[in-house]
Amino acid sequence: MAVFISADEAAELVKDGDTIWINAFAAIASPVDLNRAITRRFRRCGKPEHLTIYSAFSFAEWKEDSDIEGYICEGAADCVVIGFFGSLYGTCKAIMENRIEGYNLPGGVMSHMIRASACGASTLFTKIGLNLFVDPRVGGYRLNERSKRELVHLANENGEEGLLYDIPKVDVALLKASFADERGNITFENECASIDCLSVAQATHRNGGKVIVQVARVVNNHMLPRTVNVPAALVDAVVVVPDQKQLTNMDGYYDYICGKYVPTGNILKACREEIGAKIGSTHKRTDLHRAIAKRAVKEIREGQIVNIGIGIPELVAEEVLERGMLDKVHLSVESGHTGGMPLGGMGFGVAIGPDTMMDMARQFDFYEGGGLDLCFIGTMQVDGEGNVNGHMAKGKLTGIGGFANISQTTKKVVFCMTFTSGGLEGSFDGKHVVIKKEGRIQKFVDKVPAKSFSVENSRAIGQKAMFITERCVFELGDEGLILTEIAEGIDLQRDILDRLPFEPKISRELKIMEF
Repeated sequence: MAVFISADEAAELVKDGDTIWINAFAAIASPVDLNRAITRRFRRCGKPEHLTIYSAFSFAEWKEDSDIEGYICEGAADCVVIGFFGSLYGTCKAIMENRIEGYNLPGGVMSHMIRASACGASTLFTKIGLNLFVDPRVGGYRLNERSKRELVHLANENGEEGLLYDIPKVDVALLKASFADERGNITFENECASIDCLSVAQATHRNGGKVIVQVARVVNNHMLPRTVNVPAALVDAVVVVPDQKQLTNMDGYYDYICGKYVPTGNILKACREEIGAKIGSTHKRTDLHRAIAKRAVKEIREGQIVNIGIGIPELVAEEVLERGMLDKVHLSVESGHTGGMPLGGMGFGVAIGPDTMMDMARQFDFYEGGGLDLCFIGTMQVDGEGNVNGHMAKGKLTGIGGFANISQTTKKVVFCMTFTSGGLEGSFDGKHVVIKKEGRIQKFVDKVPAKSFSVENSRAIGQKAMFITERCVFELGDEGLILTEIAEGIDLQRDILDRLPFEPKISRELKIMEF
């Protein structure tokens, strides 16, 4: 039966050399108080040491010197294996400065890894990542010179080529939930997603490790079995944190982001404005970004199941809302939501009034099975063949997140990106696009330095792919990119062809972009 202890007492349960799995999705369900307690202990006595940290998605707060990740950056951890680094500023810096080992694996693969661990597996075979940066023949999941471990292997199963991912034995699971009953049964009812809470707890318990959960309070009555996300049988310690936040970077509680209230129409719009102002954005949005979203949303058809990615695709969801399409399509996010209005920025992974919330591994089951009709994904670089780098920029570590799992299997992929970046300025009046100042950074390159999306994989499944910018649209053809649309106000030679390091095919039916 679970014991009820303080956060500092919970930190004492972590031993030298332990492997910790943190259940979180950016700002959602992140056990920040448990992580802070480990930081306090390490600063006080230099223990624990030589930790290995796993997390499918980031778990800090988008700022420098966060004590949520303090122990990782200050010497307690030797190694981190993360799917998406977004909010982990200090950890990214430690990796780029070669102070700790760093590895980047697809977030969905990590989700399936921990579920497989719960049933005793030591490896996971999957095609996700094949011909991408995690493929040993390509290389790139090791993030610095210190990182020498081989975590991914080329394999063959029943005559099919794929990748074999090593699964760790987890010693400590860190979870954040809403309530515990007196026995230690755990519910996530006020959280915006449960992520992989049950799989993480099952895998850790099976390995003889410690499952530690922080909650807002203890309820006296025994919980309804169907509301329990993690049973008391798997829980070793419960830490009560009465003032814990619903989201890492936001004060207050909102019932419409945990599914207790489903707003519609103008009320939903008001809720979105309220929560958006509280959460904040990670990027500045311009008229050119909105032009991309307005063109992209036209690819959606009624009844489709659609994934909304981070970055410019967030604005596609806003367009769906503004055009009254929200009840006619099913927007989804890899955190486990389907339906409702996905948020963006520092609230990525949250949805207002979703129809359903499921464990992340189940969402990726559906995604990887080809269940998505359409996905909108932001990206950093595209080459003339149509290969994409969406996770690695010079001097910046973002991580692949769910990018590979989604883009490798969805029926149609729509990449949303500006033509250049780093100072790009322009105007958009709803019809015409004018480029006033080009960005310093070229988004279209001769060859991408890291593959997040492979043309080879895309063609193998007959996938459709298109690239929407503020000034033109490319589609993936048999021999590379084909220019199919151009915006009014854009000069074909000056604004497009002269700025490409390759020569694209130009459609004989080159169209004017419609927004």
